[in-house]
Amino acid sequence: MRAGPRNAITDVAGLRVGSASDARLRSGVTVLVGDAPFVAGVNVMGGAPGTRETDLLAPDKTVQEVDALVLSGGSAFGLDAASGVMDGLRRAGRGFRVVDQLVPIVPGAILFDLRNGGDKNWDVNPYGALGRAALDAAGLDVACGSVGAGTGATVMDLKGGLGTASCVLENGVTVGALVAVNALGRVCDDAGRFFAAPWALGEDLGDAPGHLPPDWEPFGESGPREATTIAIVATDAALTQAQATRLATAAQDGMARAIQPSHTPMDGDLIFAAATGARDLADPVWDTLRLGHAAAGCLTRAIARGVRAAEPGGLLPAWSERFG
Repeated sequence: MRAGPRNAITDVAGLRVGSASDARLRSGVTVLVGDAPFVAGVNVMGGAPGTRETDLLAPDKTVQEVDALVLSGGSAFGLDAASGVMDGLRRAGRGFRVVDQLVPIVPGAILFDLRNGGDKNWDVNPYGALGRAALDAAGLDVACGSVGAGTGATVMDLKGGLGTASCVLENGVTVGALVAVNALGRVCDDAGRFFAAPWALGEDLGDAPGHLPPDWEPFGESGPREATTIAIVATDAALTQAQATRLATAAQDGMARAIQPSHTPMDGDLIFAAATGARDLADPVWDTLRLGHAAAGCLTRAIARGVRAAEPGGLLPAWSERFG
């Protein structure tokens, strides 16, 4: 297993990512869009999720493919980001045809960043416009750190951020991850050593090793608060909606490796899975197992990369300020 050429979810051919940020708001939106509709699934492990259109991702539902997936800040207000994405896709002639109408299918999830010091006193919900801007910016390059849905993200004692990673399996299948890290828990120990380090590939984390000291305390002095880490894992394999759901489920292990604790009652931790269908699986059982393992690894790496790339500024220090 090796990292893809961009070490980004866009190493999965046919997928693009766009982000839009508002520095005054200290929030933003990130969109994953396909060149064509793609199969998607979802798994929710956190106790406080905020979602849009996730019920239709169940394998027994009529619509089997989506046009885009949205990760947004803004708590429940951020769900409106999907409306801006829908507007842009509809204008481009994309969507599920219902008689003479096109309805873009755009599931989304949000994280809680309302208490990060940004100006939240808007008269008009800004997230629809941010969603449209993120869609318009979609391309192959994916920035990490304080951008898009990771703009105002935090973890327990540091700034969070947007992260991505990818890998190519021995059979040629590509897997990638995209994540907005905004966790109640921690991602590194008191020396700045990432819990994700044992799963790093290449230059994922530079020279930052991983270690978990015996006196580690998950909440420190701050105590628990609202949070949520939201992510997408993707592959170019041909998967059914049920298999995509299983991929999202397996990827939750990657979140638990990198963030401690994960999936708490105050987190809305959620993972979407996307499959473009370009490559058939030779062995649906064992290849699905390998895909899940790879997705978990990519997500672990993406979480650490997002936090490591966060820029200084805000209520909490960036990793680079404290440990860089």
